[in-house]
Amino acid sequence: MRIAFVDSGIGMLSTAAAVRAARPDADLVLSMDPDHMPWGRRAPEEIVGRVLAGARAALDAEPAPGAGRGAPDAIVVPCNTASVHGLTTLRAAFEPEIPVIGTVPPIKPAAARGGPVAVWATVATTRSRYQQGLIEEFGQGVEVTPVPCAGLAEAVESAEPAAIDAAIAHAAGLTPPRTRAVVLGCTHYDLVEEQISAALGGRAELFTAAGAVAAQTLRRLGVPAAPDLPLTGAAAVLAGGRPAELPPAALAYAPGRALARVPQP
Repeated sequence: MRIAFVDSGIGMLSTAAAVRAARPDADLVLSMDPDHMPWGRRAPEEIVGRVLAGARAALDAEPAPGAGRGAPDAIVVPCNTASVHGLTTLRAAFEPEIPVIGTVPPIKPAAARGGPVAVWATVATTRSRYQQGLIEEFGQGVEVTPVPCAGLAEAVESAEPAAIDAAIAHAAGLTPPRTRAVVLGCTHYDLVEEQISAALGGRAELFTAAGAVAAQTLRRLGVPAAPDLPLTGAAAVLAGGRPAELPPAALAYAPGRALARVPQP
């Protein structure tokens, strides 16, 4: 089983690590695009082009040593921005032969817990009609506050502790004190869950998409979770389609360190 992940940078790590935890035997292809990141600042048509390029690079990539050969059995897009703009095009290009799994902020399960709810997302996503539509559809009548997290994704990507702390503190200051649930609407934020929870005083439950996306990936592949299997899966990293290693910033986070223990090319 070979699964490709397509994102501009290390925001994919939490989802890839969740898949790794569920299926240690799966071979992973981590297709990053450092030359054009962040995607969120680009025009929609350019984002579509970058997502397609990342997926095609994963299809053409040489497998990591010890990995099985052949095209990926699934393509995962662990990025909200890329899913919004690129999922339809990717599915038209690769399905039904290769299932494509996108990422949606978990507003529905957070609202089901009861409000008030806050949705932490990038400034662009916070302003988008897409996120507002999700709130209207899945908010279930509870109070939902969009929180623009200026600079947080960029700080996480560069693993700069001071910048991360400042961005989290700013977003926490915009979060209503009565908030009971916080949706992490950018996969980069998953990597600093502990800091976010601490900044909120532990008063709010955090909701992330990584586990749900991993579960959906296995459902689309028709295989069960098997976390007790031996760690036999190999991993290949691509940077702009070129064979690479995980960027040093990835090792600042637990999911990155977990993936680094997988055999690297």
